[in-house]
Amino acid sequence: MSHPDLNLLVTLDVLLTEGSVARAARRLRLSPSAMSRALARLRETTGDPLLVRAGRGLVPTPRALELRERVGQLVQDAEAVLRPVETLELKRLVRTFTLRNLDGFVENFGPYLIARVGQQAPGVRLRFVLKPDKDNTPLRDGSVDLETGVVGKTTGPEVRAQALFRDRFVGVVRMGHPLCKLTITPALYAAGRHILISRRG
Repeated sequence: MSHPDLNLLVTLDVLLTEGSVARAARRLRLSPSAMSRALARLRETTGDPLLVRAGRGLVPTPRALELRERVGQLVQDAEAVLRPVETLELKRLVRTFTLRNLDGFVENFGPYLIARVGQQAPGVRLRFVLKPDKDNTPLRDGSVDLETGVVGKTTGPEVRAQALFRDRFVGVVRMGHPLCKLTITPALYAAGRHILISRRG
């Protein structure tokens, strides 16, 4: 299977924008005959005349009208891919980031995070949404930009993760509780009476 000449996309985009072989040739710095040959190749490749004569000018065919917007977007996307990476300027960034967190994270780190973002990137808004479960589908489908939580075995390799901190569980008992006088072991801990709080009701 032969691969199409992708350079023809740029030629087609300019031809459909200008609607004139002569103007398209000037814009691409080609001779009119070279542009005419390029149009002939495009007609052969697409199986459509694309531009047909009407009076003294050329008008696009229905197929050309259908392609015009798509081709323009393709050329823009290709140019963006091949453009050098620009340095991100936080002061000029305007965007809303959605963060999915447990309420404890927001309570402990939210105010500081908002204050720092306000100083370094005043055009950025932070939107915190509740994290009712460990399902990271919202992160994968793009509805969430960042999520905090425990990185487990179910985290896919396509998810970029970075350790923020490590925490540990702390047992809390009343003043004078018998466990305060003992060295805590898993067996002693399990034998104690516990209060359980469920986020799922």
